Amino acid sequence: MLKQRHQIFVALFAAADATAIAGASYLAWVIRVSRRGDAWPVEWEEFIKGPMVHVIVPVALYVFSVFRLYRPRRDRSLWNEQGGVIKASLVTIGVVVIALTLTGSSFMTRPSGTALGPWGWADTPGKVQLTWLAILMPVWVGLQRVGVRLTLRFLRARGWNLRYVAIIGTGRLGQIACQTIARNSWTGLNVSYFVSHHERTARRTCLNRPVLGGLGELEKVLEKRPVDAVYVALPSQQAGELTGLLQRLERFAVDVRIVPDVSPRYLPQNMLVSELEGMPILSYRECPTYGLGGFSKRLLDMVGALVASVAFAPAMLVIALLVRLSGPGPIVYRQRRVSLGGSTFEIYKFRTMRVEGTDTLSGTLTPNGIEGWTDRDDPRITRVGRFLRRTSLDELPQLWNVLKGDMSLVGPRPERPELIQRFREDWRGYMLRQHAKAGMTGWAQVNGLRGQTSLRKRLQYDLFYIRHWSLWFDLRILAMTIYRGFVHRNAH
Repeated sequence: MLKQRHQIFVALFAAADATAIAGASYLAWVIRVSRRGDAWPVEWEEFIKGPMVHVIVPVALYVFSVFRLYRPRRDRSLWNEQGGVIKASLVTIGVVVIALTLTGSSFMTRPSGTALGPWGWADTPGKVQLTWLAILMPVWVGLQRVGVRLTLRFLRARGWNLRYVAIIGTGRLGQIACQTIARNSWTGLNVSYFVSHHERTARRTCLNRPVLGGLGELEKVLEKRPVDAVYVALPSQQAGELTGLLQRLERFAVDVRIVPDVSPRYLPQNMLVSELEGMPILSYRECPTYGLGGFSKRLLDMVGALVASVAFAPAMLVIALLVRLSGPGPIVYRQRRVSLGGSTFEIYKFRTMRVEGTDTLSGTLTPNGIEGWTDRDDPRITRVGRFLRRTSLDELPQLWNVLKGDMSLVGPRPERPELIQRFREDWRGYMLRQHAKAGMTGWAQVNGLRGQTSLRKRLQYDLFYIRHWSLWFDLRILAMTIYRGFVHRNAH
């Protein structure tokens, strides 16, 4: 099972970067003022506005996120990261220069009556400041990142913040992968066990770690012993089995990484390749909301849920009263659903059905005992409940789920565990939906895929959302929900 990631490290890196960028901005401003020969102290207003921290920091953090500098890559080298910091810093300066030029800011112009000096283009106070900032920003950010990374490595090497992985392959390549991970304990990766690359095996240990079975028992092993990631290290002679193995792993919400038995320069160009002490690793599949993106998504969830809770509070009080008057039973009912990484939670909804015996309040029981979707004309739906379903107002209590962190405002719709057990066998790629937190609304919902609509189409839209996720995509879906997502002919 893929564990729900805490975003504390993303916030740590973003805050540390913001501090370093602000420090570099102030130092560049001090150099500018000193070069100008002004007496100290300067005016308070210039001390606040002069370094342009309010402009530089937000632009830099956004550019850094575009350069993937906030994606958690435990196997990333420090030098590789420093190269990204330098590129992102220079792009940040370029964006700021373009923005100031297009807006006609006096910051970029030379005082009237002054001649062009030896600095050439940069012989204005503002340009001198930006030139120094272009030098100082990558240095300051680079140094603080080295410090933070080394601190995290020190802590991980002593058993803190570990992630557990399984290695498929007990041959030479699998053993090299295990030994390399073990030598680099600073990554926080810990090999829990092996799965043999043979169909069946009598082997019980490999490098002092348990071998829990062969490829024929892969599903049983992963269900019994969940891990955070799977490293596929098949011998080169079994390369033809890789595609089928990856399809089997789609049933599990885990990160899947491939350790190829080839040199990195021969690998496909469309996969993200990283190295751990010279061992090439391909990131075949990862959760899209790691890093700064996940932190910003959670921030959007918290702010949006709080605002919506206040805005809909009067309506929710009225609905609660109407539900109470509609008949006996709870005002809000709870039901187990599945979210990120296969974790279960209790979803909240206003009751829309009459309570009859062991009624589940949420659907119909099919002949095989698996609960299905509610029919449009289900006689158990109350008059108030029918209105709530058609307007989606019965889902307002899910704002509490969002605040608790069980759900997101935007994401695939949460399904019941028993349905997922069935769908994971019948629909290839269905478990990839669990690479994103379940949402109150989603790309499928705003496109009309609600109620008894095509499951295949829903899955296609959900997977499209996961593959193309961004914060702007979430904002777009939320905007579409306002005028398209509440009332729809398929909602019942």
